[in-house]
Amino acid sequence: MGSYQSESRYYLHVQLVGIEPPIWRKVVVPGAISLHTLHKMLQVVMGWENAHLYLFRLTINEKTIVYGLLDPDWEDVGMRIRDSRRTTLDATVWAEWLTLTYEYDLGDSWMHQVTIEKIEHLADENLGEDSLWIIPRCLAGERACPPEDAGGIGGYTSLLELLQNPKHPEHERLRQWVDASYDPELFSVQQANSALAILE
Repeated sequence: MGSYQSESRYYLHVQLVGIEPPIWRKVVVPGAISLHTLHKMLQVVMGWENAHLYLFRLTINEKTIVYGLLDPDWEDVGMRIRDSRRTTLDATVWAEWLTLTYEYDLGDSWMHQVTIEKIEHLADENLGEDSLWIIPRCLAGERACPPEDAGGIGGYTSLLELLQNPKHPEHERLRQWVDASYDPELFSVQQANSALAILE
């Protein structure tokens, strides 16, 4: 995905809600990216496949603002969605005490708590051409995200139990479904950053 011209960078902690032990990532991204670009970056570092719809939610003073890709279906269910492609991260979340919720796959409803750990603003004297380029990267993380279409938290919990029980009649079928290489405990920062580097 290359570098970005930006005057701020955001250190984010992203954690899947409702799963223990936790599945989480720490990332640093430019403040000038759109929320849609942030979605694509989160897909990469979490390990999702970008196969479903998503929403960002920001609550300020008990009012929730929802961002996503515009679709006529949202109007049919009475939801007002702001275009995530036209909304930048730094225009949405301008303070460290604000928290975004990122929901991926509205069927399985994977909820991610996005906490802004730190916002760095580049000082005026550092606004030279070279210093404006910020490369997004993953700093740390633990555990693989659930497989796509696992059925939400309940389905994922059942899946892990069956994968750990070779005697269960469904074990072999599910092992083939998730791919023989799937390991729920495995996460590689290096692989995440390699994928970020080629993200378009």
